[in-house]
Amino acid sequence: MSSRAVPIVGTVERVPVPTVDRRLRLARAAVFAVFALNGCLLALWVVHIPAVCDRTGIAKSTLGSFILILAGAALIGMRISGPLADRFGSRAMVAVAACLISVTVIGPGLATGPVGLAIALACFGFGNGALDVSMNTQAVHVERAYGRPVMSAFHALFSGGGLLGSLVGAAALRAGMDIRLTLTIAAVAGLGLVAAALPLLLRDTGTEFVADAVEIVSVPASGAAVSEPGDAPAALRAPHRTKVLGLAVVAFICLLTEGAAADWSALQVRDHLGTDEATAALAFAGFSFTMTAGRFATDRLAGAFGPVAVVRYGTLICAGGLAVILASVWTPLTLLGWACVGLGLSGVIPQIFTAAGNLGSVTVATDMSRVFSIGYLGLLAGPALIGWLTAVVPLTAALAVPLVAILVCERFAGIVAPVGGGPGPG
Repeated sequence: MSSRAVPIVGTVERVPVPTVDRRLRLARAAVFAVFALNGCLLALWVVHIPAVCDRTGIAKSTLGSFILILAGAALIGMRISGPLADRFGSRAMVAVAACLISVTVIGPGLATGPVGLAIALACFGFGNGALDVSMNTQAVHVERAYGRPVMSAFHALFSGGGLLGSLVGAAALRAGMDIRLTLTIAAVAGLGLVAAALPLLLRDTGTEFVADAVEIVSVPASGAAVSEPGDAPAALRAPHRTKVLGLAVVAFICLLTEGAAADWSALQVRDHLGTDEATAALAFAGFSFTMTAGRFATDRLAGAFGPVAVVRYGTLICAGGLAVILASVWTPLTLLGWACVGLGLSGVIPQIFTAAGNLGSVTVATDMSRVFSIGYLGLLAGPALIGWLTAVVPLTAALAVPLVAILVCERFAGIVAPVGGGPGPG
């Protein structure tokens, strides 16, 4: 099918097509594969943390410092990859970042001391941050071409990849495989997947998005090309910056809540209710299951009711779950509360990233990198904040902080409303 150019005034909009072109279906499958690869490689690192600690002689008390190195490098990767993806295209950045994370996953397994581990985690974290931004930017282009919400399914595949990676890693450990062999196999498989997926990804370079079925070009109202938000008048730049900042704050709060749930849910059930370790682990299992399942369902909900409704009611469900956890003294009810937290949060972050990628600017990846990096700080800050609060109040009481914070997100759910016709009803 020949391509056609459609001029858009002031923003980048979707072009309706009667059926989804085969090229777009293949591109969507390729992005699915990249998201799953990212989740799988991260999980393989996580399940091998005890083995890495044994090989390098790192004490558990100092492991947190090394994880901060990974996190800091990821933040740098996020901020650098955004402008690069806008300049060279997200397809090129996905290829570079996915190859980097595939190769550097071997690093922690090869490290034999603290210095080697620090360098390995810095490289792995940088690649992960760069891939986070570039693959989500590519996902925005695919979603825009589809003309309907598909972002949440990508994030569901990331969760599914994490599940696959944890199962593969656990099986390898049980079989007694050397960590270096396991991670080398994962690296080779990752490079093979990137090679297969790269030709299927959509080409995008700055002001153009190109697929076989449709070409979308962004031009300003005057007809002159726009290359940067800074080229626009100050009166137009200010609302854009405010929108980016608003999305970043909402992402920060939601990921703060997600981080607190991931790191503290099992401990909260064990300490507050006096359960055994196996029962306490069901809290995180329930949270993870509803998070993944909810993301598979969110795209249809966003298409039917709009992203604002997904964020508003999702944050309310999350807040309801946290309220149940604070008040409950019955284990099944508390587990249900944690499941509600996962379900409520499941569709919120994908809507935020979709909104960040459809602000009417041609610097899509740069906008997303800013929202990503600030949101990622929330993922790091949530567990730490709860930990600090437990020095003065019980763990369950400390969860009142994410409860209040997530209600702030509900108040500002309108921040994800589409700008100029993004996917889904506005």
